[in-house]
Amino acid sequence: MASCSSQGRGSGKRHKKVRRRRRGQRPPGQDYYIQDTHKDMLLLIPSEMEESVIVVKRVRRTEDDNHIITTDSGWGSVMPPEILHRVFLMVVGSEGAVPAMCRLAQVCRLWLQVASTPDLWQRVSVSQCWTLPGKKDPPKLQNKVKNTIEALIQHRLSQVSDFSLHHWSDHITLVLQSLASSCPLLTSLTLSHCSKVTADALLSVGERCPLLTSLNLQNSQVDSNALFRFLGLCGSGLQRLYLSFSAQTNSIMNLLASGCCPELRVLEVNRGIQDRTKEVHVCAEELQASCPKLEVLRLLNVIFSLKSKSSLSLESPGFCRLQELCLATSTFSLINDGFCKRLLRDCTQLKVLDLRGCYKVTPEVISDLPCTDLERLYLGMYCSTMKLALPSSGCSLLTRRWRHSLQELDLSGQNFSEAELSRTLGILCEGGANETLQSLSLVGTKVTAAAIRDILSAGRALTHLDLTSCRNIPRGLKCVYRGREEIQRCLEKLSTKMEEESSE
Repeated sequence: MASCSSQGRGSGKRHKKVRRRRRGQRPPGQDYYIQDTHKDMLLLIPSEMEESVIVVKRVRRTEDDNHIITTDSGWGSVMPPEILHRVFLMVVGSEGAVPAMCRLAQVCRLWLQVASTPDLWQRVSVSQCWTLPGKKDPPKLQNKVKNTIEALIQHRLSQVSDFSLHHWSDHITLVLQSLASSCPLLTSLTLSHCSKVTADALLSVGERCPLLTSLNLQNSQVDSNALFRFLGLCGSGLQRLYLSFSAQTNSIMNLLASGCCPELRVLEVNRGIQDRTKEVHVCAEELQASCPKLEVLRLLNVIFSLKSKSSLSLESPGFCRLQELCLATSTFSLINDGFCKRLLRDCTQLKVLDLRGCYKVTPEVISDLPCTDLERLYLGMYCSTMKLALPSSGCSLLTRRWRHSLQELDLSGQNFSEAELSRTLGILCEGGANETLQSLSLVGTKVTAAAIRDILSAGRALTHLDLTSCRNIPRGLKCVYRGREEIQRCLEKLSTKMEEESSE
């Protein structure tokens, strides 16, 4: 009887422990990696694929409520807050505040106190976790997400300067309005792959965040007149603008050419490869006069053409500060020699020129551009070149002009002759050494093995070489080489095979 009684008591105790443990569990079903602020604790909303347990540490309070003694006696709880703050600054500098600070805040009360410092939350990126296809969040979870993001913005982001939101389809208006009311120091806003971006919500940020200088709306669904209204009312201080091609792109480009963003430094418009929408028409002279401080212009995969000169356009200088121009496309290009001259007149500070796919621009015109220290030149053809009339000469003019500064050169898919490519690479090898060239792409060209051997021997800074599909290169060597070790092995193998072929 005694043994049965003790067994019953033991099983009862075990049953109570199990019940207490179950109370500490949180139900699954949440889909967001977001943090919720509730007094002194950050509550993690877990992913649907896992269960999380909230561990609440017991604390003993003294008569003075400001002095709290925790049960944690580890090294982390006795570290000086100043040292811990410096460590957290390094973490935030490399990874951002989310999720690093959210996780570190759960270690102990000291780490929570330090992680709550507003200056650690200056760069924040919030993303939606993976969810089951076609599943809709229940109302309870939606309310939890709304309360979480509101609390995060109000209690942590008073000093945020760079905020990014990725893959959100709901609550966009709530987020933007919360940022407008709580984040006066915001300078950069990114909405990537988001939907339901309304004009009123976007305007609230522009009107109440006077320091906003960067706006990125790429791959997001924005109301048709939202950006147009934003640029008209709040574009005077904007310096960086990133967009995806849409039906409003022509109107937006015309608005920029009218002078709504005189401080603009970076303008990027991209389009999907499979997108077959209409082309963009811009008057180069009007855009140059309206955006005189433009440093970077990227029109990626956009069918871009220039309007004829307007009789009212003034003879103003071109893009005098332009350092990068990218007109790369993998489909079809309307850019020719005349367009290139109009866009790049007076561009003496140009460092990067990306004309991939612009088969109508000749090497002769490129070599006559006013820039004196071009560092990166991309002329690769990544579309079908079967019916394109590509030049067979003129490439050596480019290396002769910028041998002293050229760091990257892409000639993939070009139709330059063997002799022309040998002259081109021979210029880079003059003097027996080249300390500047770092990357060389010659995919599908007629470059010879001897020319490659010479550039490998002279290119002491070369760390990237692409010889894929080069017909004159021995078998086994037509691949991509990365790093100095692979470059050196390629030189050794190439020299060995050339010696074997010459001995035969």
